[in-house]
Formats: sequence, C-alpha cells, structure tokens
Amino acid sequence: MGDGATAGTTARTATADTDVTVVGAGPTGLLLATELALAGVRVTVLERRTGRNGQSRALGLQPRTAEILRMRGLLVPLLARDEGLFPTALHFAGLPVPLDTTPWRTRHPGAVPVGQNRVEEFLEEFLEDGPAGNGVPVRRGCALTGLAQDAEGVTAAFTGPGGRPGTVRSRWLVGCDGGRSTVRKLLGTPFPGTPGTVVMVAADVVLSEVPSEARPGALRSVGEAARAGGGVRGMMLPLREGVHRFMFSGPAQQRRDRAEPVTAAEAAEALAALYGGRAGLKEVRHATRFTDASRQAERYRTGRVLLAGDAAHIHLPTGGQGLNLGMQDAFNLGWKLAAAVRYGAGDDLLDSYHAERHPVGARVLRNTRAQGLLMAARDGDAVALREIVTDLLRLPGGNRYATGAVTGLDVSYPVPGSPPHPLLGARVPDADLVVDGRQTGLYGLLADGRGLLLELPGAAPGLGGAAGPWAGRVLRVRSADADGLDAAALLVRPDGHVCWASPDGGPDGLPAALARWSGPA
Repeated sequence: MGDGATAGTTARTATADTDVTVVGAGPTGLLLATELALAGVRVTVLERRTGRNGQSRALGLQPRTAEILRMRGLLVPLLARDEGLFPTALHFAGLPVPLDTTPWRTRHPGAVPVGQNRVEEFLEEFLEDGPAGNGVPVRRGCALTGLAQDAEGVTAAFTGPGGRPGTVRSRWLVGCDGGRSTVRKLLGTPFPGTPGTVVMVAADVVLSEVPSEARPGALRSVGEAARAGGGVRGMMLPLREGVHRFMFSGPAQQRRDRAEPVTAAEAAEALAALYGGRAGLKEVRHATRFTDASRQAERYRTGRVLLAGDAAHIHLPTGGQGLNLGMQDAFNLGWKLAAAVRYGAGDDLLDSYHAERHPVGARVLRNTRAQGLLMAARDGDAVALREIVTDLLRLPGGNRYATGAVTGLDVSYPVPGSPPHPLLGARVPDADLVVDGRQTGLYGLLADGRGLLLELPGAAPGLGGAAGPWAGRVLRVRSADADGLDAAALLVRPDGHVCWASPDGGPDGLPAALARWSGPA
C-alpha cells in the first residue's frame, strides 16, 4: 500500500504547506484533525459546505465512541451541553430485548444521547480553540477538484469561496468527505457492495399536534416507536426544544429521486398514514433521503492518501453506527499518522490502519444488512426469522455477540509476533488504578494522546528502562492496584488497545512492541 500511487498527474515535489490535509469536516474529519493537532502535527481541514449541517442525523454515541472521547477528556464537556434527547436504548433491529453491556466492563452501559450535529459543533469549536495551543480553523467553501501525489506528498486542488482556485500541499491527505467522496472517486478506489433497494426519509420536524406515544418520556426503546399504516412504515422520536425526528418510507418515496427535496406535503402525507389526525405538521426544518445501500472501499490507503468514515463505507444507519464507525476510524488513524509525521514510523504502522479497520467496517456492514432485513420483516418466513433472532438475544451468548457488534466494544486487533494473552489486541477497560497514592481511571492517563506503559503489581523494578528511548511518546505509570487486569505490565496504544502484555512483569518483547507501535527509537 505504501507504493506512492497517484491520482491524476504526479505532483511536482514541493515544500509541504501542512503535514496532513483532512477533506471533510464531519465528525470523522474533525476528530481526526483534533487527534493530529493534539500530537503537534500541522493539519488543514477543507470543507465543501459553507456552514454547519443543522440536521440531527445520528442520535447517540455508542459506548465505545463515548470511551474514546473520555480518553481525551472530551466527553464531559460535550455532555455539559444539555441535549435533552430521547435516551435511545441499545438495540438490535429494534427487537424487544435490551442489549446488555455488562460483560464488556464499560462505564457507558447505554447509548449516550447526543445528536451528530452537536458533536460536530463541539469538535469544531474545540479544534479551533486548539487542543495543544495550536488552533485549526475549518476552511469552509473549499470543494476538492483534483489530487496528485508523489513520493513526498500530496497536492490537493480545490475551488474556494467565490470560485477562486487554490491548492494545498501536504505530506498526507485523508478523505473524510462522506459516502459520495470526491477523494475516493479521484483515487479510482473500487467501492463494491449492494445498491439501495429502499428509499427512506429522515426529517427533523416541528409538530402542531404530538401523538401521545411520541411525547418525551413516553418511549422506552426505539422498537416501541415503530409504526406501519397505509403502506407506510416509520417512527417518531422526540429530540430537543420541541423538535422530533420523523423517519418514514412508503410507495411515494420509492418514486422520487434521491436528490429531490423532501417537501412538507410529503412529510404530512406520511404523518397522516401513520398517525391519522393525531399528528399535525407545523414545519420541516431539515430532511434528507437515504437508502439501504451497503458498500465498502476495497482499500483504505493508496500511497499517501487514506479514506475514513463514510468515504470508506456506507450502510443502513441503524443505531447510529455510521457516526460511531467513522469516529472510531479516526481514532485508529490519528496517532498512526502522527507517528509517521513526527517520528518516522513506516508503512507497517500506516498499513495497519487498513488491516485493522477494514474488517471492522465489513462486520458493521454485515450486521446493518441483517438488521435491515429483520426490521422490514412482513411475511411469514421473515417474521419467523425475527422471532428466532429475538430468542437468541435472550441467551447470554447471543446477547453478548450482538452487543459487542453494535457497540464496537468487542473490537480486537491482531498483534503479530506476540505470545497470546487475553488482553492482547483488545480495548483495555477503564480500570480504577492507584497511582502515587491516589485513585485514577486508566482512561485519564491517555488524555495527551501518548501510549501508556502500565506497570502493575508484579512488574519487574527495571521494566521501565526498556522504554527509555521512547520516553517522549509513551507515558510510564506504576499502579498499586491492577483492578482485575490480568497482567503484571501492559503497553497500551494511544487508542486504548493493548499491544503488549507481560504476565510475569519482565520486559521480553517490549522494545519490539514499542518500535512497532511508536516508531523507531
């Protein structure tokens, strides 16, 4: 993958204007830019839109996404902005069985009710304020028009505000520009999968009359909101400040082009079919059409250009998994790109982004396709399958599987060349540690974006000496309490995954792991 492949004409070698260009200022691009800025990497963010997207879109953060924001100290200030959203319970295809996160040992047992628009607003403001004293403004109104790369960097051409042409030269470029990604198209990256079979609408609406079942506090789960009538299927969820999320699909939607604007008359017709005279439409604030198309880029990296978020994968947006999958892509990629820029980490580390995240994306596509079939179940065979899956979710093993898949808590990355260990490759739980006589959560030790060498009871006294050459990149901490972590020492990557574990406290394999995951000594 590190072959310096080009998109368009090979660029003339030039001094980089910035280290990394991020194309797209959605949650994926903003979190990636935040991670890079935190590591001291120069980053430029280009965004085609002139203003923020006010539509709510995804309505919650999955537990793993909440964890990664907690690691950087971002979750608490994000939630300080009172959302007032319907607390969507974790679900699989809206089936009437709660998903149980207890086996995964997380501080976030349910979805965190915060809208995607609020996440974007918070991350953009945080990025502009500067996570490391180096504020990064989003350059809005900049539409990408061309890409060219060589062995030293990438030149991006764009049309800026007022139609003025411009270019930016960077060492790396990441396309976070959505399902219709210009970056992906310019690269010519194949995007195989299944086309959409059903057109649906998601709208933020204000109602003049609110059905009793759609009022705040009336719903306990997303499944309870589902309705069907007059050939239309849909659901209504309360958001904040009198706004509701209205999702619907019926014969009228299948006859319309995806680019056609959603009208108030169209939404009112669907409301009448589902709720009769018990719901009245006052205003459609935002509305989009979407399908159940399911596609994934064949490659997440082509030379010095990478893809993340919806630019790399699209699927049915059940459970807000698109938002969460994209942000987790960014969290995996950010520290790796920073290591390449700042410490000369090689292709092995950058190629691990595709090797780790492509299978995760494929699994999400698989589970969203399965959920789509179950949610659309109408005939006898499909209903029978739905009943069987419901029974499976009631079994501890079945529930654990579905919960891990939907939340991302089960993601574990291969760690080549290391002896097996239960924690190796998995996300480390936010254990309660005792450091210098004070109790602290493990995730708080990852706030500055460095790796963590955690010496637990049983660690050899001189273990930390092996990490000396990487002192600026890895924080060394000794804890008097292991809190159930079954090891004497752990090396935790900046994204919270364990990449080295010592059962006896010795340093065997530690220097190799540090070089592999942190760059050359």
